[in-house]
Order: sequence, then structure tokens, then C-alpha cells
Amino acid sequence: MNPAEAKSASPIPKAAVLLIDDEQALLDVFASALSGDFDVATATSTREAEFILHKRSFKVVIADHLMPGGNGMGFLVRAREEYPHMQRILVTGYMKPEMLMRSVNEAALFRYLLKPVTLPELRQVVHDAAKMHDASVTAG
Repeated sequence: MNPAEAKSASPIPKAAVLLIDDEQALLDVFASALSGDFDVATATSTREAEFILHKRSFKVVIADHLMPGGNGMGFLVRAREEYPHMQRILVTGYMKPEMLMRSVNEAALFRYLLKPVTLPELRQVVHDAAKMHDASVTAG
């Protein structure tokens, strides 16, 4: 393949991931950790995230649980209804088993991650979620 052909060959697109967290520093760390493998968009509120979701498609959305102006759990429940194939991940610092089980069921979460989240764990879970998205789209 000559250099002109190599430039015109389109690379395999990266899976799109939306990160939502009101803490900009954490958002930046997560985005940096994922940007090598994914096309990452960020939002600092659920309102901003809803606007972004109406502009483009995502395979995976990761939302912090408690944020001012709207919690991530409520956002993920709404996202489930409108974007059923998009995989949903909740990041939380709360370990109440009954809250986590309710969250998993109401939003049909792919996973929940307890803070502090390690970057290798985050990357692995997002890779697994993107694969699950592809399988759910293919299946139905």
C-alpha cells in the first residue's frame, strides 16, 4: 500500500464513551485513562450529558452517583429508556447493598464501581461494556 492509500484508509473507529461527574479533576483523570482506547466525551452535569446524548451515540455511559443538580442514578434510569443498547455504569462511594441492588435493577446497570476506582479496573469494565453493547445490538 502506498502512502496515499494508507492516508485514505479509514481507521477502525473507537467506541464512544460518555463520562459524567461534577468533579472536573476526576473527570479529567478518567478521560485521560480511557482516551487511548475510546472516543471520550465528558459532561459535568446530567443536564449537559442529556444535551450531548441527543447529539451523538455512545456505547457506554459512566455516571457518578451523587451530583448537584441531578443524580447519576436518575440519569441512567432515563438513559435506559431512551438508549436501551447503551451500557450504563454507575460510580458510587456508597455501599448500601439495598441501594446498589435497586440501582442495578432500575437502570439495568452493566456494572457499578465503588470509589476509589482504579484506572485498570475502569478500563477493563469499559472494554467489557463496549463488547456487551456490540453483542446486544447484533442480537437484537
